[in-house]
Amino acid sequence: MTDKYGFTTTILHSDRQKTIEHGSLHKPVHTSVTFAYSDARQLAEVFQGKQPGYRYGRQGNPTVSALEDQITKMEDGYATICFATGMAAIGALVQGLLREGDHVVSSAFLFGNTNSLWQTVTAQGTQVAMVDATDVAQVEAALTPATRLVFVETIANPRTQIADLKRIGELCRERGILFVVDNTMTSPYLFRPKSVGAGLVINSLTKSIGGHGDALGGALTDTGLYDWSRFPNIIDTYKRFPQVQWGMAQVRAKSLRDFGAALGPEAAHHIAIGAETMALRMERSSSNALALAQMLEADPRIAAVYYPGLKSHPQHALATELFRAYSYLFSFELKPGTDCFDYLNRLKLAISTSNLGDTRTLVIPVAHTIFYEMGAERRAAMGIADSLIRVSVGIEDTADLLADFKQALDA
Repeated sequence: MTDKYGFTTTILHSDRQKTIEHGSLHKPVHTSVTFAYSDARQLAEVFQGKQPGYRYGRQGNPTVSALEDQITKMEDGYATICFATGMAAIGALVQGLLREGDHVVSSAFLFGNTNSLWQTVTAQGTQVAMVDATDVAQVEAALTPATRLVFVETIANPRTQIADLKRIGELCRERGILFVVDNTMTSPYLFRPKSVGAGLVINSLTKSIGGHGDALGGALTDTGLYDWSRFPNIIDTYKRFPQVQWGMAQVRAKSLRDFGAALGPEAAHHIAIGAETMALRMERSSSNALALAQMLEADPRIAAVYYPGLKSHPQHALATELFRAYSYLFSFELKPGTDCFDYLNRLKLAISTSNLGDTRTLVIPVAHTIFYEMGAERRAAMGIADSLIRVSVGIEDTADLLADFKQALDA
């Protein structure tokens, strides 16, 4: 980010910091899979990394590159690589940076698919220690000489636990361990993981950044803080680049080129346009979420509400210190006697579906859907009750949302 302009101004005009074909205000959608060079020597130099350029659509595209530049500015980072989905961005860590015998320390409070990925990784020979990351002592106790990275989410989905981000960042810096933060639930507008020492930042572009539920995408951003000379798994091939580029050079080759989870140009264009209004959407959805969470917490028919903006939340003070606002995600439990399915079916505005960070308010019964596969024992360990409902709050008029959730209780 430049010091000259604010967040939204910078994102709005990020395309125009480089020449755009025909004076277009947005980077055009480049659908070509391959790119030609009139000089074969130039083609060879692009392949060898001696000069910039495009080789093949799986490894890069002008439309996707423009989005990568935009996200790098959002996160005040050094470089970004985009992927087909958020999970592909997380998978890039495994594919590009980890080896058999490595060790990972991860928050136990995770998105269900990330939890599933760590189970797969464990079966393939990389050990993963799942800990309560709200307590830095538990993270420290789990470290081993083979620990290659520590992975946390900013706000856990769906129970909204917040990792002790600042102190974990300090611990990782002292030990020379790569600190990876999934920023999806906060977004680069509400929080920059670089501020707590993260070396790599994950964003599901499908959620807050794209924001309209019309494109899948994921991103991995290098903040420039991590010293890649301390990471033992860098292949000599990529050490010919300046040291700050080692990690991303290896990820782009081993995770993007070899694994193939490339973001398409059409999706990149949708996401880039959606990103322009991210700050406005995050402010509105965060204020809506706070009002709705406060109303539900005060209702005697509600057993519990989990939202960092509530003073009752265990990490409320930490969230207030770190985040610009408390985001759009919260969850709540109904008291016995109210069936969660009947309640959801009475909502008229909120939509029963599985996405997050949309302009519309979305709801889902957690235990019966996105966390069903992990089983009752694991759900109980994560504090996920059978009546838990996750809410991704949208940008509707606040009074309409409050009335909708109240009438569903009254009925």
